[in-house]
Amino acid sequence: MLNHIVIMGRLTRDPELRYTQSGTPVASFSLAVDRDFASKDSGERQTDFIDCVAWRQTGEFVSKYFNKGSMAVVSGRLQIRDWQDKEGNKRRSAEVVADNIYFGESKHRDNSEGSRMSSPAAGGFENESRGSAFSELDSGDGDLPF
Repeated sequence: MLNHIVIMGRLTRDPELRYTQSGTPVASFSLAVDRDFASKDSGERQTDFIDCVAWRQTGEFVSKYFNKGSMAVVSGRLQIRDWQDKEGNKRRSAEVVADNIYFGESKHRDNSEGSRMSSPAAGGFENESRGSAFSELDSGDGDLPF
């Protein structure tokens, strides 16, 4: 049996880092994840809001480096929890227990010199006048083993 889930979305709130009685860190957060398809009626994509929990170093990592609006990729397992509300009603909820959390977008750098990445030429390739570390191969097939 396999229980593995990978989701990508934006945090809906800052992660909440707490500690268990034994001192184990646990972070709770929620991701807004867009569906791949659009609604037939409105043409808009629907969004699912998925609760996530991260334990130990992963929980400390997410609480330190992520905040509301951050794009994150979460890899883990789906867990169903049964619990009782204040009125004593039995409730059930699903959450993702995160094993790994990755940055979903690169960090934007604001520098006065502009981006250090060179933009490609109009055709989508680098301008060859800069020179290349690669050279053309002789197209002769005399040395091919077949």
